[in-house]
Amino acid sequence: MASTSSLTLSQAILARSTSAAHGANPSPSSDRLTIPSPSLPTFSGLKSSSPRSLPSARRASASAHARRLAAARPVRAAAVETLGSATETTLIEKSVNTIRFLAIDAVEKANSGHPGLPMGCAPMGHILYDEVMRYNPKNPYWFNRDRFVLSAGHGCMLQYALLHLAGYDSVKEEDLKSFRQWESKTPGHPENFETPGVEVTTGPLGQGIANAVGLALAEKHLAARFNKPDNEIIDHYTYAILGDGCQMEGIANEACSLAGHWGLGKLIAFYDDNHISIDGDTEIAFTESVEKRFEGLGWHVIWVKNGNTGYDEIRAAIKEAKAVKDKPTLIKVTTTIGYGSPNKSNSYSVHGSALGAKEVDATRKNLGWPYEPFHVPEDVKKHWSRHVPGGAAVEAEWNLKFAEYEKKYKDEAAELKSIIKGELPAGWEKALPTYTPESPADATRNLSQQCLNALAKVVPGLLGGSADLASSNMTLLKMFGDFQKDTPEERNVRFGVREHGMGGICNGIALHSPGLIPYCATFFVFTDYMRAAMRIAALAGAGVIYVMTHDSIGLGEDGPTHQPIEHLASFRAMPNILMLRPADGNETAGAYKVAVLNRKRPSVIALSRQKLPNLSGTSIEGVEKGGYVISDNSSGNKPDVILIGTGSELEIAAKAADELRKEGKAVRVVSLVSWELFDDQSPEYKESVLPSAVSARVSIEAGTTFGWEKIVGSQGKAIGIDRFGASAPAGKIYKEFGITAEAVIAAAKQVS
Repeated sequence: MASTSSLTLSQAILARSTSAAHGANPSPSSDRLTIPSPSLPTFSGLKSSSPRSLPSARRASASAHARRLAAARPVRAAAVETLGSATETTLIEKSVNTIRFLAIDAVEKANSGHPGLPMGCAPMGHILYDEVMRYNPKNPYWFNRDRFVLSAGHGCMLQYALLHLAGYDSVKEEDLKSFRQWESKTPGHPENFETPGVEVTTGPLGQGIANAVGLALAEKHLAARFNKPDNEIIDHYTYAILGDGCQMEGIANEACSLAGHWGLGKLIAFYDDNHISIDGDTEIAFTESVEKRFEGLGWHVIWVKNGNTGYDEIRAAIKEAKAVKDKPTLIKVTTTIGYGSPNKSNSYSVHGSALGAKEVDATRKNLGWPYEPFHVPEDVKKHWSRHVPGGAAVEAEWNLKFAEYEKKYKDEAAELKSIIKGELPAGWEKALPTYTPESPADATRNLSQQCLNALAKVVPGLLGGSADLASSNMTLLKMFGDFQKDTPEERNVRFGVREHGMGGICNGIALHSPGLIPYCATFFVFTDYMRAAMRIAALAGAGVIYVMTHDSIGLGEDGPTHQPIEHLASFRAMPNILMLRPADGNETAGAYKVAVLNRKRPSVIALSRQKLPNLSGTSIEGVEKGGYVISDNSSGNKPDVILIGTGSELEIAAKAADELRKEGKAVRVVSLVSWELFDDQSPEYKESVLPSAVSARVSIEAGTTFGWEKIVGSQGKAIGIDRFGASAPAGKIYKEFGITAEAVIAAAKQVS
């Protein structure tokens, strides 16, 4: 994604009109939906999708689907009503089929992909992008655009086809023809950093809907902070499409539970109810009532029974959803996967592989599609072309609205602009506390809270919270209340015991606006519950700050279930994520400075439960380099031995150095707070800290020794823990595991 740091406000935000959709005449109504209403089309060449028309091997699956629909508790279907002037039915059919065949052709050319979802979801995709959503194809990063998330990311050709038709420069015809190929703008799952117009990176099922919750949270929060009675400057919706697979993943339920609790009325999710997953009909593993579950979660639920051709049902459902202001809406849309394929629709065989040349030809005949691959008919192209000038118009209108806002509310406008553009206030880092060796010893989790509260006063986009551990993680912002349904302007977010959902939601917040800086917290060991979301943050460039306390065996009596061992090494192995383990107050402040500055690189800050002294020689500036010397009595960059520590063990290394120096040794102590930042430094700097000529090196860290050979070399020694922990007071555990100054001294004598 291109940086917005050098863009004007007009370039950095998406203007969205308060009138009707692109190209429509302004309406005095407060309802944002002004869309055409054709009669229900019939596809003249389409065979019946009833079980009798299916191959015998698939009849049982289809019959099960029919029984399930018949037995389901009736959820009110959206009433079909006339919403505006009609667009020619044949043009709608042709537009929807264009989407289908762009997907079919791209998957076929790549011989890889998932054609079934785009074929089934083309009608709802068409209505969203052509009739409902507000966006500017020529500026995908404008702030007030409606957001769209394809949580079922395997069906990404649906989104690529829609972006192509709408006029986004990121998806040209040649990009469609390069689907899933090296350096293509159309990768195998949506990636926000590859394809402008894609909001978030999805693929692992359930992540996208959690991201959508985060996007909707961000809109509600910012609207509550900045909107005025005479100028609602923030007003956009978040739309998502999720499938059966997303519904099965636990992260989806965690995030949707919070969405209902928070009353995110501008979140509208379309559930592609096609009853097919990779292994076959969902009857084999997924028979719950999704609609009852979502009603229980506090969502408004609508059922569109004909998602294949029921355009007016889809339109009416969207209108109804937008009328519900205090709840998110789930629109269950019953579709046929692979719609139009005479031999593979309504089966798992169309889910995750190309149709094959024969079936593509059969589908073209079935849907009456005489065109060559990747062809967009001229009347369809002309119809969609209005979105480019329409998007420019809504941009201009919104920018005028913002100019009026700025005249009347100068301070609020300046703060909002900083969030939109990702600009930090001048001198913000001076708010971070500093410490001396005379400062009282304290747990770094407590020092972290001091940093968070100092930053919250000067960084307007900082918000976040904990997975039901705020009093242990020490993450409460004391000058703010809780973000809740009726107090969305507040900045403490209560995630409950939902680590995975928390991670996915924070990704959405981070990717909503460059200046929003979400943090989330739990015990370090429980990153295991949210690792998938953290990996997506690293991949997508979402600069989330992970405040992870209780970072070692030092947490003590809770025992090995709560004591992280392999976790530091695992995050050091993950690309594009910073793993920081500060040793005291200055290093904790330094870790936060680094984390706030890294907006496209998430940061994990591992913090202690136990009290630690503030050490001589530590600094914020040192942390920014990842590794640095805190004490050294050698000369000529030739110490007898180098002792290296992180976090709570840096104190142990410093104590060992003091004893060795009494014996006449020249000892250097290095804090290696972040391997990634140290790796980023110049060869000259790294040589000045860890000279290659000095092979006598000892590291100490209360975690696995895995990976430390990279630092200490084959002749050095790594002191750590390569087994699970134990339940006992922290001091006893450290002694029993040999994480002591005595062990460091012995190792130093051995290697030197």
